[in-house]
Amino acid sequence: MDQLVGDLLAPRYLAWLLQGFGVTLALSAAVCLAGTALGLAACSLREVGGEAGRRAVAGYVGLVRNTPLLVQLFVWYFAAAALLPRAITVWLNAPHVLNLGVGALYWPAYETLAGFCGLTLYAGAYIAEEARAGINGVRAAQRGAALALGLTPVQAFRHIVLPQALRLAWLPIVGQYLNTIKNTSLTMTIGLAELSYASRQVETETFKTFQAFGIATLLYVGAVAAVEMAGQALARRSRPAGSRR
Repeated sequence: MDQLVGDLLAPRYLAWLLQGFGVTLALSAAVCLAGTALGLAACSLREVGGEAGRRAVAGYVGLVRNTPLLVQLFVWYFAAAALLPRAITVWLNAPHVLNLGVGALYWPAYETLAGFCGLTLYAGAYIAEEARAGINGVRAAQRGAALALGLTPVQAFRHIVLPQALRLAWLPIVGQYLNTIKNTSLTMTIGLAELSYASRQVETETFKTFQAFGIATLLYVGAVAAVEMAGQALARRSRPAGSRR
């Protein structure tokens, strides 16, 4: 048993797992940031964008929430590539490097872009709903008082309602961040070399399924636990003085 574990933890296989874990963390961070921006923008449009805005956001949220994420990733990877002009597809798949002097910035592979788009739209829809639930938790009198003081509806939403709504919805939004970390594993189906993909590579070459996916599981648990603890800490710091919630 010691020999098996030693073989798995050889630098070659450990490097594969750590590299895949790095891709998972980078993709998760990018999706969480973009998904939060998209979700808050969609929620704001739904609140102050009139009937057209409400219908557009409701259609987006309904479409994303009622279709499997795996199908959405396939659409972005296969259908989007088929619909784009060939010149754009060739450019997206070609390597591009921007020399910054102190380093180089590499253009991501197409499967990375497809995974990012699919995961961002998926996370954004759920974050929009979490933010909407937070808005519903803010008493209507708060908005009414702001309007009575002379604020416009948009100003009342931005300065009075939204900050309170985000405080209420913060922990559910953190829950969506945790889901995003786990959902990145689905991008292995479109060829993205994240942690699950790397685990499968190690398992295929070594035939040590338990060890390969056991280490991957520990890495996932560690990342999720770190994000959850950070989210809880931020929630405690933003809690109003005297509040018991």
